[in-house]
Amino acid sequence: MGPALVVGRVWRDLGVDQVLGEVLEGRKYTFDEERAVFASVLHRLFESGSDRQAVRFLRDVAVPGSDSLELHHLYRAMRFLGEDKDRIEEKLFARNRDLFTDLRLVFFDTTSLYFHGEGGELGARGHSRDHRPELHQVVVGALLSGDGRPISCEVYRGNQTDVRALLPVVDRARERFALQEVCFVADRGMVSDEVIEGLEERGLGYILGMRLRRAKEVRDVVLSHPGRYRVVEDNLRVKEVKVEDRRYIVCLNPDEEAKDKADRELILEALQEKLTHGAKALVGNRGFRRYLRVEKHSVRIDPRKVEAEDRYNGKWVLRTNTDLPAGEVAVQYKRLLTVERFFRAAKDLLETRPIFHKYAATIAGHIFVSFLALAVRHELCARLTRKGHALEWEDVVRDLGEVREVEVRHRGKDYILRPPLKGVVGKVFGAVGVAVPPPMRRTLPPGAKA
Repeated sequence: MGPALVVGRVWRDLGVDQVLGEVLEGRKYTFDEERAVFASVLHRLFESGSDRQAVRFLRDVAVPGSDSLELHHLYRAMRFLGEDKDRIEEKLFARNRDLFTDLRLVFFDTTSLYFHGEGGELGARGHSRDHRPELHQVVVGALLSGDGRPISCEVYRGNQTDVRALLPVVDRARERFALQEVCFVADRGMVSDEVIEGLEERGLGYILGMRLRRAKEVRDVVLSHPGRYRVVEDNLRVKEVKVEDRRYIVCLNPDEEAKDKADRELILEALQEKLTHGAKALVGNRGFRRYLRVEKHSVRIDPRKVEAEDRYNGKWVLRTNTDLPAGEVAVQYKRLLTVERFFRAAKDLLETRPIFHKYAATIAGHIFVSFLALAVRHELCARLTRKGHALEWEDVVRDLGEVREVEVRHRGKDYILRPPLKGVVGKVFGAVGVAVPPPMRRTLPPGAKA
């Protein structure tokens, strides 16, 4: 009973139930659509898996109003979410706009998710980050505010490239959510001259990760620029480099620098050993080839190439047109890691086999459940933080799952008992303002008085 009590309170406080009710108004479903969506989100937060597994999840978890839900109801709920995703996002944003305290920065990143089935107009084959090129996939983009609150998620055909995704998302976001003076933060997969020109034409700020080896100016000019690094925080050093009117921030993680150096030494040791047994296979290995010099009658390790690779140890390079201090630019870019939580949640569902998707709307609905789950989780974690509780999410999930009720009969009378609370449950209940259920209560026949 713990999951629904806590998540249900946050769900209502964010107004998700009311927003769904507004979008669903006038539709004549034969089941409670809002409860089906809530049950799916709850399942995603506490177990994840397929819709079939969500039905099994409901056998053991008390979710008010879900007793009559069946598998086909969850499928229909996914399709509804996929078809009305934009309206729901916009209404939720408008309702909770005061919570989006930091809209000066907007984070955006993408990933690909593969699945079984055709997937309607969304299903296509493209570059698979999951290394399953034989399967159809979709590309998913997530847009988050500067403090990590989900704003929207976008779903594209599986052959869409990251670079082509950013500018349309920027334009849609400015129109849908009235974003004006904001800075877009995006990973190196989003960077191209066209993207940078497009952001500058729109008068928008940006913090973009650069490709170290592929971007010639970064590789040949920025990384070799002299200057001292400034300490920002543990394991983060920065220095600023300007090339004409272009501003770059070189970032260094000393721990990663040491790790990269040690890893390279191991690779070179293995490479030297393999060279004694023949070099043909090594030349075709991308990991080895970058250290080799191929001559007419021999293949050997090239010290100059090894030295050149050392320049990349523990480093990443950012390009920005903002006036933010160099350290702040680096810290904000690191917060892109927040977006990965969304993708991990979405992939947990789609990696459960077998799943066959017939409609594009159903795919979008499945992914949107992860978006709603992330929104609820962020709000719950924010409330815990405001109360001074730095809790691991895994502990919250485990301990809430142990809040149970047991029905017993004693001397002809029926009771409901709650075993003692465990771990962090008391702090979680207190943070969201939910009363702890009594340890024992009497159950009475309908109409009877206590």
